[in-house]
Amino acid sequence: MKLRKVRHTISSHHLTMGKITVKQPLPTGALRRVSPFILLHHFGPVHAKPGVDPLDLGGHPHRGFEPVTFLYSGGIEHKDSLGNTGVLSGGDVQWMTAGSGVVHSEKASEAFLKTGGVLEGIQLWINLPRGKKMMTPGYQDIPSNLIPVVKGSGFAVRVVAGDYGGISGPAQTQTPITALQVDFAEHSIVDIPLEIGFNTLVYILGGQLTWPDGSKAGAEQLVVFESEGDGIRLQGSEETRVLLLSGAAIDEPMATYGPFVMNTQAEIMEAIQDFQEGKMGILAE
Repeated sequence: MKLRKVRHTISSHHLTMGKITVKQPLPTGALRRVSPFILLHHFGPVHAKPGVDPLDLGGHPHRGFEPVTFLYSGGIEHKDSLGNTGVLSGGDVQWMTAGSGVVHSEKASEAFLKTGGVLEGIQLWINLPRGKKMMTPGYQDIPSNLIPVVKGSGFAVRVVAGDYGGISGPAQTQTPITALQVDFAEHSIVDIPLEIGFNTLVYILGGQLTWPDGSKAGAEQLVVFESEGDGIRLQGSEETRVLLLSGAAIDEPMATYGPFVMNTQAEIMEAIQDFQEGKMGILAE
């Protein structure tokens, strides 16, 4: 396997969203996007007392992309204008295709509010190509027990989307995507084969990775790899947790405004108007 080299190592900047601190390595001033990946928010870990909701994101719209939530701990309740409801617990994944438009809300689940605890997760935005931006919205709740785990010497790989070790993940994606959650013991090594031409990045939730040349990357950093090569080698110099993302680039113009990701500014204006006129649906109380 010809190993890819590191192109960029990007440190997150911190944002305050309501009661919670979000680490954002994508986009930053140094890196606007890695197609098809548009945005990555690492929220928490935040310690909440019983009865306290550290999340509570009221109704808001999306159009033109896929918002994906990887919940590492805690509990989140989802509701949307299509009538979908769901509860995520630690280890679960929610894969939503906003398509032509959906309004949804996210808040701490009743179980989490009752007990309190630690809330931590990642929300990822994945672009949709022009021909799918106005597709019918879709929604997938993927419970932890349906996500296959490939174990090796000192590491475990949860296959959410795409393939690893001959195992396919359960997420149905609109473009070719690999999403792997990898946990390392100290000094363990894992090789990840990659599709030729896919853009690939690794976000480090905690711990530290070491590269063959001796360089390192640590918690809250995003590592972006060169496109040349058919795999990467990850070595955790301590106990380390990462999210690996790899996907086919979408070579199209992109226009964004808040929760809308389209191809042109005119389409953004249309999305704003459609939302204001209730064409993305109404979120029931």
